[in-house]
Amino acid sequence: MTRTILHFLALLSAATLTISCGGAKTVQPTGATEEASFVSLPAISHNDSLRFKIYYFEAIKQQTSGNFDAAYDLLQHCLTINPNAAEAYFMLSFYDGILKNDSAALADVKKASELNPANNAYLERLGAGYFSINNLAEATKAYEKLAKNSPERSDVLDILAQLYGRQKDYDKMLDVLERMETLEGANEDLTLAKMRVYSLQGKKQEEFNELKSMAAKYPNDMNYRVMMGNWLLQNGKADEAYRQYAEVLQAEPENTNARMSMIDYYRTTQQPLRADSLQEALLVSTKTPTDSKIVLIRQAVAESEQQGGDSSKVLNLFRKILAQPQETSDMAELYAAYMTLKKMPQDSISKVLETVLAISPDNAGARLQLIQAEWGEQDFDRVAELSRQAIDYNPDEMAFYYFLGLAYVQKDDDDSALDALRRGVSQINKQSNKDLVSDFYAIMGDILHDKGLAEEAYAAYDSCLQWKDDNLGCLNNYAYYLSEEDRELAKAEQMSYRTVQAEPDNATFLDTYAWILFKRKKYAEAMQYINMAVDNDTTKSAVIIEHAGDIHAVNGDIDGAVKFWQQALEAGAENDKAIRRKIKLKKYVEE
Repeated sequence: MTRTILHFLALLSAATLTISCGGAKTVQPTGATEEASFVSLPAISHNDSLRFKIYYFEAIKQQTSGNFDAAYDLLQHCLTINPNAAEAYFMLSFYDGILKNDSAALADVKKASELNPANNAYLERLGAGYFSINNLAEATKAYEKLAKNSPERSDVLDILAQLYGRQKDYDKMLDVLERMETLEGANEDLTLAKMRVYSLQGKKQEEFNELKSMAAKYPNDMNYRVMMGNWLLQNGKADEAYRQYAEVLQAEPENTNARMSMIDYYRTTQQPLRADSLQEALLVSTKTPTDSKIVLIRQAVAESEQQGGDSSKVLNLFRKILAQPQETSDMAELYAAYMTLKKMPQDSISKVLETVLAISPDNAGARLQLIQAEWGEQDFDRVAELSRQAIDYNPDEMAFYYFLGLAYVQKDDDDSALDALRRGVSQINKQSNKDLVSDFYAIMGDILHDKGLAEEAYAAYDSCLQWKDDNLGCLNNYAYYLSEEDRELAKAEQMSYRTVQAEPDNATFLDTYAWILFKRKKYAEAMQYINMAVDNDTTKSAVIIEHAGDIHAVNGDIDGAVKFWQQALEAGAENDKAIRRKIKLKKYVEE
């Protein structure tokens, strides 16, 4: 029967396949113990062996050529020749996983591993298959066999340790960790892993002994002594912890880990002044690594919040730290983040962001925050300056071209705005934010239309909608400009209606839709929507009011139309001569 196999089965060509086509093979019966002897399988004939090879290699050839249906049928035929061919079952497992289900694939792999228990590829896939369906017991059996076959593979032992841990078989987990230690030698990761197991078992002394053994093995590495002190402090033995820290500091007076642990000791033993003093000394010291300072200042913030959130102490610490030379901008960034959290004045936050940029001028995040702050202040000259600087350091970041373009728009410099946006568009790639790209094209379309380049504007709008087909601002403007030219009115109506559906209370969208209906001579519907536009217009737009007058006029409401036209004049309509003519004639006159 012909079957459709997904193309990604081409990965089969990379699978490890062991071909055993002739002679006796052995298999351990299902359920047999590790000590059970293997049972010999009957050998196939020499002729059948040759036939098997022909069909099997043809299956591989068809698979490599992408003819997966043919490969599958050939493999099935291979098993009619030799039903004990482990390699055929293994290869079929990839197909059955797609055609049938994962359990069918797992059954194939299980059969292959039973027929050839020495094949590590079969065992590894069997273990992974059982793991994926959360059959941890069977997965463990498979990985134990794999570990026995390949005792040098620490990655297999690592998986076994995880499996025993998930099954809460901590004795077996410890046994695996010991095997890893024999293979790799003692190291900190294994020691901590064994400590976690002892902790889960409630074996405190064994847990501590692991640390002691590492400290004894590496007497010149004071970090193990500090770790011993930390364990003692956490387990209520403050005096013994202090002795460990003191001995470390006697040997290494500037040991940062020991000094940081002393802070915890002072807080635990109710000595807050000494804790605060040492904390500050470490924070302002040029010898304290930056990552340690980050840990300390985060602790200071957490303690402050727990005690009611008085920011004065934390702010003072930040100021003292930043008074020292900084290798990175990390601390200044944290300072700005904390000030934002505490809702400090924006000008104060901006000063800190300037400090960040002085240290790391290519810090895109800080510069973007600063640009947004200046935008809020409507300082468009500063926004443009910051954006230009940002582009020098981060030329592939589209957001900076976006803000630069918008700043020029606000400054009525359309040519510069268009240039910035076009440069930004040149940075588009598959990972670009579709909303941002869409807005780029929408703004470009508006500028191009204002410059009288209608065709280029419409092309930009089309690009905008390709990236985001529900960009409401683009849909509205595109539709309105088409209606003003009495062009593609059906398309304009369709686009405009989408905006009204999305935002039924938006006066601008309602006005556009009403005006397009008016252009299409759907006067009654136009009347309905223009009234809704007027009701929702909080700005008292002269354009909307004039449109209301025009639509009321064509619907026979001349008195209402005149009132609207008069209101449009009062609202500062630009085409006052045309409106006065309508009022004088008491009818709609096309401009």
